[in-house]
Amino acid sequence: MLELIVISTLNGVLFGMLLFLLSSGLTVIFSMMGVLNFAHASFYMLGAFFGFQLTKWSGFWPALVLAPLLVGAIGMAVERYGLRNTHKHGHVAELLLTFGLAFAIEEIVSMIWGKSPVDYRVPTLLDFPAFTVFSTNYPAYKIFMLAVSVVIFVALLIVLKRTRVGLIVQAALTHPHMVGHLGHNVGRVFMVVFGVGSALAGLAGVIAGPALVTQSDMAAALGPILFVVIVFGGLGSLPGAFIASLVIGLVQTFAVALNGSLASAFGPLDPSAGPSVLTDVWNVTIAQVAPIVPYLLLVIILIVRPMGLMGTRES
Repeated sequence: MLELIVISTLNGVLFGMLLFLLSSGLTVIFSMMGVLNFAHASFYMLGAFFGFQLTKWSGFWPALVLAPLLVGAIGMAVERYGLRNTHKHGHVAELLLTFGLAFAIEEIVSMIWGKSPVDYRVPTLLDFPAFTVFSTNYPAYKIFMLAVSVVIFVALLIVLKRTRVGLIVQAALTHPHMVGHLGHNVGRVFMVVFGVGSALAGLAGVIAGPALVTQSDMAAALGPILFVVIVFGGLGSLPGAFIASLVIGLVQTFAVALNGSLASAFGPLDPSAGPSVLTDVWNVTIAQVAPIVPYLLLVIILIVRPMGLMGTRES
């Protein structure tokens, strides 16, 4: 039992930090620009495939730098030539643009790399067990993923809360004309913010690609849970996204590890009752309902606190 708790906690924290690495870029874009980017998970997928291709050409470490820069450049182009033009038509037009962009990116990736998973492997330098817990070897690459996520969280907090750049970016959202009169190019500020948010998604893709499966539907698999994280934590709140990522990562990991059911706790139902919906529900294990646990948490938080754990906006 102790082994289950320790291993599940480690895996839960790791999964949670990966969710945060992904959601941090989306949170930055929303909190700074008010844009809910449906294509964010697609930028994550682009980062994974760019990382895979660049690793084949130049190795993992150059790919770790170059792939996020490429994704960030694509994000800046999307903001400059897409979102900026649709912004005057309201948030619905922005949502539809990013929604269509997500499908376009998925099709392009499928055409170039195919629909089957690619052979994106952990770099040799980190391909060893970092330590052993009970009888389980914990990979050094997972510790690397954890460390990168923590560094990104601390760096974002410092830049946004403690630097002049962060103040200008936040002021550009609420008082764009005033910021413009002070000599700052507001359009360029928004373009850079969107590029940084996209680059963070790309960085998450490069790092997660070797640990998870890199294939053309990976954005669709992680996209929905990404929005659960930012709504659960509070739209636009970076600390909220951090806490929500950890909560969802731990809850889902423990749910997958547990195999209990009502039948195992209270015994099987009376056989004379025959097969029924109640019998099926009675025998469902916690592991089987694990995929819907984050969405149940989302429903609960929206009922109890619609603005999320640490959010300040109601819409």
